[in-house]
Amino acid sequence: MLSFSALVAGSFSLGALAAPLIDPGALTALRFLLAGALVGGVALARGTIRRATLDAPWRYAVLGGLLAAYFVLMFYGLRSAPPVSAAAVFTLTPLMAAGFGWLLLRQRLTTRMALALALGGLGALWVIFRADWQAVLRLDLGRGEAIYFLGCVAHALYAPLVRKFNRGEPAVAFTFFTMVAGWLLLTIWAAAPIRATDWAALPPIVWITLFYLAIAASAASFVLLQYASLRLPAAKVMAYTYLTPAWVILWELGLGHQGPSALTLAGLVLIAAALWLLLEDAPGR
Repeated sequence: MLSFSALVAGSFSLGALAAPLIDPGALTALRFLLAGALVGGVALARGTIRRATLDAPWRYAVLGGLLAAYFVLMFYGLRSAPPVSAAAVFTLTPLMAAGFGWLLLRQRLTTRMALALALGGLGALWVIFRADWQAVLRLDLGRGEAIYFLGCVAHALYAPLVRKFNRGEPAVAFTFFTMVAGWLLLTIWAAAPIRATDWAALPPIVWITLFYLAIAASAASFVLLQYASLRLPAAKVMAYTYLTPAWVILWELGLGHQGPSALTLAGLVLIAAALWLLLEDAPGR
């Protein structure tokens, strides 16, 4: 999950550059296709597909649909939300994952984990509302952040469902079938934008973003998330997302963009404290 947070962070900064230049559905469909081919190749090489089962294929449709919704809404949100603010929205997923974990798996929170999630949520809200108490009181949430929040709900639901739906399939094969299902759903839903996109005329940043998303932020991160979801409580799996805003800040600075204000950094301190509390908590399933 540490590797997961590092890989995912790049998708915010690169995604914000590419989002205005291509339809999110078309981009996500090609992303799933490329990432699925990579994961499928690994699964075939390891022979894990032979040990996987296609019983109840609706499981993969549900999981693939949730992932597709998350990524499409993410890119719609990044058309107007700053990358650091979007990454802060992403850090709300542990709190939502904890709720879904209890509803679906009856996973219970310790007092320490509950405190950590509360701290992380406060820190995320402080960053999302740009360190402005008046904006908090007015619930003046940006349109991009609001759109992306809906995607994060889908992402938070995905983590406990992986554990609930898995019937002993290896993580790589399970990921492959999930991505195939997501690609099929996206191809149907975004058929018109896919046909309308002039792929040869797209700027280089779109292709750079696409290949980064397919290899690092999809193929690799999906497998990592599947692996962790089968071994850790849903809330703890998502706890590592608290590192994402810090990684995004480094990405933004590396791309020559302006960093967050000092007041905004106070919210990141709360997020860091939440991560420490969660990782220091006693391990459990």
